[in-house]
Amino acid sequence: MDLAATIESNSTLSPSGIARSRRFSVAPMMDWTDRHCRFLHRLLTREALLFTEMVTSAAIVHGDSHRHLRFDAVEQPVALQLGGSDPAELAAATRLAHDAGYAEINLNVGCPSDRVQSGRFGACLMAEPDLVAECVRAMRDVTDRPVTVKCRIGIDDQDTEESLDRFADTMVAAGVDALYVHARKAWLKGLSPKENRTIPPLDYDRVHRLRARLSPLPVMINGGLETLDVAEAEMAHVDGVMLGRAAYHNPMLLAEVDRRFFGATGEPVTLEAIMQDMAAYADRQAAEGVRINNIARHMLGLANGLPGARQFRQIMSVDACKPGADSSVMFRALEAVSRPRLAEAS
Repeated sequence: MDLAATIESNSTLSPSGIARSRRFSVAPMMDWTDRHCRFLHRLLTREALLFTEMVTSAAIVHGDSHRHLRFDAVEQPVALQLGGSDPAELAAATRLAHDAGYAEINLNVGCPSDRVQSGRFGACLMAEPDLVAECVRAMRDVTDRPVTVKCRIGIDDQDTEESLDRFADTMVAAGVDALYVHARKAWLKGLSPKENRTIPPLDYDRVHRLRARLSPLPVMINGGLETLDVAEAEMAHVDGVMLGRAAYHNPMLLAEVDRRFFGATGEPVTLEAIMQDMAAYADRQAAEGVRINNIARHMLGLANGLPGARQFRQIMSVDACKPGADSSVMFRALEAVSRPRLAEAS
């Protein structure tokens, strides 16, 4: 079967709802995109695809799978990102993720950290496409949910034309349902994970060429997309965009996503509504023993650009950590930005 026919055959397995949600997704980010963060993001966008933090297959299979896989149904559609390189273990983790109700299972082939490399997963796997393909096949064998891969355009001294095409073709042959491509190389020696997010130059054109070559396989682009204007412009070349730190540090931009990327016609959600819903969520979580600061830390950027934003952040970061802090912290923070706006209006 040739490449185009293989892609066409695979694409029929992707549920149309997930394919639509991939138009805009929030990237998996370690220590950030936990279930509390995803609850907040879902209040801001009903349509975008949300991702978990990367969770290793070993942690799920041999550890507390309930804790690692737990999520609120309102987060859907939500994808689980797995890290690993053992096909059998990834299959076992995928089976548990399927049973937990995740809408998509994604394999991390892009993280450049030393710790991840030592476990033989993440970006270093771009040098082993046949092993990644074996992993993808094993995962697909145990679920009817889409199995996708997030990768870089290359690593170290790889030729990003030949090596990326070979990697992508191998994924297609394995039955991958979609690719998310960070438009930078990963340098596994000499650069930290933080430096790998900024120093290797962006090459959006390389991702555009890959998408044109692989179409109709969905290809989403990631890396350096700081604004919705830039992200929207990319939609002329790819099937979807993935934002990470820009969405996390300035979450209110997500309130525009449904209108700009999915054709929604309703009014964007307001900061006041978000804070009320998050306070109610915090009360429910507190009843289960969750500390308010574990939720509030994801909300620090909600008031960015508003008068009183600095006091908002201070209340949410400092007061939320105090003993006995509860959801009233959120209302005090809201008042800090509401007072200046009321004063301007009067």
